[in-house]
Amino acid sequence: MAPIDRYAGDIFAGHSRNKQPTYPTVPATMGLVVEVIADDFVGAIIGFEKTYDGQFIRLEDRRGVSRLYPLRDGAFLIEGVRSTLVRDTSGQQPATPAISNSGSRRVSQLTAKVAAPSRIWVEGVHDAAIVEKVWGHDLRVEGVVVEYLEGLDNLEQRLQAFAPSATRRVGVLADHLVQGSKEQRLTESVGQHVLVTGHPFVDIWAAVRPERLGIRAWPEIPYGEDWKTGVCRRLGWGDPREGFHRVYAAVSSYKDLDPTLIGAVERLVDFVTVPQVDKSDLI
Repeated sequence: MAPIDRYAGDIFAGHSRNKQPTYPTVPATMGLVVEVIADDFVGAIIGFEKTYDGQFIRLEDRRGVSRLYPLRDGAFLIEGVRSTLVRDTSGQQPATPAISNSGSRRVSQLTAKVAAPSRIWVEGVHDAAIVEKVWGHDLRVEGVVVEYLEGLDNLEQRLQAFAPSATRRVGVLADHLVQGSKEQRLTESVGQHVLVTGHPFVDIWAAVRPERLGIRAWPEIPYGEDWKTGVCRRLGWGDPREGFHRVYAAVSSYKDLDPTLIGAVERLVDFVTVPQVDKSDLI
């Protein structure tokens, strides 16, 4: 038996148990079937998306359920081997679909344009992300920017600063816009150049169809408890940041949303893009 050389190798490399594991890299080709280690979801690659958190891959299982997952090291099983998926740049990218996520006809070879003077305002960053994911193409065609208010309590102040007019209109998307709510009171007197629409849910998360997230229904959260925190606790989703990743990944088109949200956003898009549109025609 050969003697062990204790001084062989690079002493500055550290102990092997402290090294990060490495995994084989596999090109993420369209149609490749993989298993997600985190939740055992098995599906074929049907597309890619770039979000504010980096590159994601969309998988679809045999029942037609699709989910979005980040391209993380060692996150997938491919033929039983733990692997890292990387964007496949060797071949042609899939053709751009003719229909956008909102169901409208996609405009090909769209070029950047100067932002229109009108705006759509939403309550928070989660609202903005979901609206952008579904209606982003339509809004870029029109040059309409979506901004978030950080709560409807800021609406009056923001309107005073913005000074809406016939050529500089504002559409506002509100959560929990129901009769007798605080949200209704905050949006009653906004002027003729502002249109407020909304959905009946406490938060835009709940406007995502629950079956898209593998749940039968959104849990009931008692008044006074933070809604997002309560939902995550009851569904075992960790914190609201993790919860939103799940919600965002479950949305790929208007078909994943409740009709009340779809109608509310469509009315806002019409209001801020159709010249001299009358608010009474959209309500």
